[in-house]
Amino acid sequence: MKEELASLVGAAVERVARERGLDWAPAAPALIESCRDERFGDFTSNAAMELASRAGGKKVPPRELGQAILAALPPAADLIEKAEIAGPGFINFTVRRERWLQALAGILAGGDAYGRSNLGKGERLQVEFVSANPTGPLHLGHGRGAAVGDILCRILEATGHAVQREFYVNDAGRQVETLARSVLARCREQLGAPAAFPEDGYKGDYVRELAREAVARHGAGLAALPESAAPATLGDAAMATVLGWIRRDLEAFGVRFDVWFSERSLYQPGVWEAVEEQLRGRDLLFEQEGALWFRSTRFGDDKDRVVVKNDGSRTYLASDILYHADKFRRGFERVIDIWGADHHGYIPRMQAVAQALGRPADALAVRLIQLVSLTRGGKAVAMGKREGEFVTLAEVVGEVGADAARFFFVMRRCESHLEFDLELAKSKTADNPVFYVQYAHARIASIFRTREERGSTQAGGADLGRLELPEEFSLIKRLAGYPEVLAVCSRTLEPHPLANYLVGLAAAFHGYYNRVRVVTEDESSSRARLELVRAVGIVLRNGLGLMGVAAPDQM
Repeated sequence: MKEELASLVGAAVERVARERGLDWAPAAPALIESCRDERFGDFTSNAAMELASRAGGKKVPPRELGQAILAALPPAADLIEKAEIAGPGFINFTVRRERWLQALAGILAGGDAYGRSNLGKGERLQVEFVSANPTGPLHLGHGRGAAVGDILCRILEATGHAVQREFYVNDAGRQVETLARSVLARCREQLGAPAAFPEDGYKGDYVRELAREAVARHGAGLAALPESAAPATLGDAAMATVLGWIRRDLEAFGVRFDVWFSERSLYQPGVWEAVEEQLRGRDLLFEQEGALWFRSTRFGDDKDRVVVKNDGSRTYLASDILYHADKFRRGFERVIDIWGADHHGYIPRMQAVAQALGRPADALAVRLIQLVSLTRGGKAVAMGKREGEFVTLAEVVGEVGADAARFFFVMRRCESHLEFDLELAKSKTADNPVFYVQYAHARIASIFRTREERGSTQAGGADLGRLELPEEFSLIKRLAGYPEVLAVCSRTLEPHPLANYLVGLAAAFHGYYNRVRVVTEDESSSRARLELVRAVGIVLRNGLGLMGVAAPDQM
């Protein structure tokens, strides 16, 4: 409906601009938004003011242009009931009642498929998220990244994209060696041998668990194992155990990956040489002070970057160049990286990498995940009792459940700080947003269950024209806006609009249910209202499904 109106207004604006000799490219969008206050109509457009701003020295009043646009609108008798100019030049539109009822019928007919679209036209996307170092369990921040990444993937699939989920396993860096030396130190402690813990070691209690496994596997001989031998002897086994924990915790959180990509695969013979040859061929590498540099300033970075140090070792940037070259080689049209907020300064150089590899800068999109603070009843929760300790994702999910955790993690923009209140997430009150939304779905299921128990027929065959109350049409309009919410999430790569939409829809339904009797002595009216309630249930269920959250029939 919104797209149809935008097309009509766009045609009218082009005609007015052409007749008056104003600057308006045919491809310029006619801006249509939903009215915030239904008293002014259903949709509004600022096209007249936008056109006036491009009039140069002609100074045409926006209201005058608005009237001209209205006069030039193509016939739309079945869509527009009323159109009028408001304020400095807004054009407000009221849609005919019949069209809203048609929209409701479309929701009922669409069922589980309602809201899905082909917006992405099959675009091949890769979304890389979590990618935690395999040196310890997932913590609270990883949980937010996991929820954002997984829900975003679900939305992108629902809007017509072909999505691959990928976890990048950092199994080639110094951190794995550090883990091995940390495990060795704990092994020596358990064996009663002298043990100096590495200054840069991992101090969490989980390292003691890894050490117990190592002692059981290798025996007392570990007490005499040289520290230099720790990576070869203990590194891979410790890393494999940690990766097992990570997989287990993600599975319990409802997150799956299509690919677990090993960083070590990037260090196979010939891999770096092929990419280096490609970049040298474009004059994007140069040698200086014994090191090899990448000309990232050519693509807007603030300075050039070292990729191979003067000792011959490669930098993290070199690994990331190889990894993203591999991503593009696999045929993805766009890659989306979800990183921690501390990587903000890394975005320009990686977009430079995308361009250096022959792709546009927007072939790489990055979403940064801001920190999470944990509270209980509004009071801060200590993130760790001792150095090296932290709140794990598994602990949070174990206390509040995966549904609440997933919902809470995506209720704010990715780059906004998130306060996670454990008591609120567990509460069974209207203050808990996930409970509030799930209860709306359960309440709807209860309505139909009660009707069946009383031997009444289902709501099918209803005359939707019996819906007449303003509250009913407000609900229909909210339901009709669901596909647009998904489109916004898909375009912005932000899942929080969906969470907020579901809370708003649940509030509108609870308000309607508390004010209006759905089932009355008037069977025809009851059937129509039941169909409206059924449509609310469809959208709640579909939206919760994309959130990876259950839509319970009973609570």
